[in-house]
Amino acid sequence: MRRTLRDERGASAVEFAFIVPLLIMLVIGIAEFGHAFQVQGTLSAAAREGVRAMALRNDAVDARAVVRNAADSLNPALTDAQIQIPVACPTTGAGPTNVRLTITYRMPYLTGFFGSGVTLTGTGVMRCAG
Repeated sequence: MRRTLRDERGASAVEFAFIVPLLIMLVIGIAEFGHAFQVQGTLSAAAREGVRAMALRNDAVDARAVVRNAADSLNPALTDAQIQIPVACPTTGAGPTNVRLTITYRMPYLTGFFGSGVTLTGTGVMRCAG
């Protein structure tokens, strides 16, 4: 009996060595997903703020500034090229009645373990002058 226990003493260390990489990958994946979820929430909120400013004031420059201010926690920061406003609100009452604002953001991963990053988008749609 004692001989059997002595022969299996290193088995648990070998099993642990097989499992540790999986556990580390799981923890890193949870951290990366949590970060992406937070960034996605920030992009959605910034898009809503920007489209509201666009719908009320019909000024694309001001709307982009509102978006950048709402998403100031992002690193790297948003640029004007990442904020698209394809159609402005009509001034005469004719044409589209909704304005859309889309933010396209390349989020770098925290660890770089799963690659360089992922592209996330936030979109807001609001009725003009509403």
